[in-house]
Amino acid sequence: MDETRRKERQAAREQVVAALQAGQSWHTVSQKPDLPLKRAMAYRLLRAVRQQGKSALQDGRHGHPSKLRGEARVFLEARCRETPSPSSSALQQALHERFGLHVSVSQINRVRAALGVSHRPERFPQEKKRKHSLVARPPQNG
Repeated sequence: MDETRRKERQAAREQVVAALQAGQSWHTVSQKPDLPLKRAMAYRLLRAVRQQGKSALQDGRHGHPSKLRGEARVFLEARCRETPSPSSSALQQALHERFGLHVSVSQINRVRAALGVSHRPERFPQEKKRKHSLVARPPQNG
């Protein structure tokens, strides 16, 4: 969501809460055409504002993709290309130590897939299966 739209949405939320605090009914408030909230969410937001103040109106969500941009994403890609089999949990720890980022393993896996550097665990060579002899076994008497 672009910044202008985010600010418009924030202003509309503030207006809805202000109207409800002023004693207007939901029916009156909901007549506005650009209402960004459903009734239950508006009352939930109103309750949060009463308990926490104006800070409850701030939308602090950032989304996971923003965590792995720029230098952190370059670091992740370089690490995966240098060592083709690092586990996602090891990458998670490395991102936390180097950049202070808390990124989920599932997000790391999504970014790795998008970059084409998915985790390929090292496998032990499998023993060759023995071929069964083609010699017929004598029938067993039962």
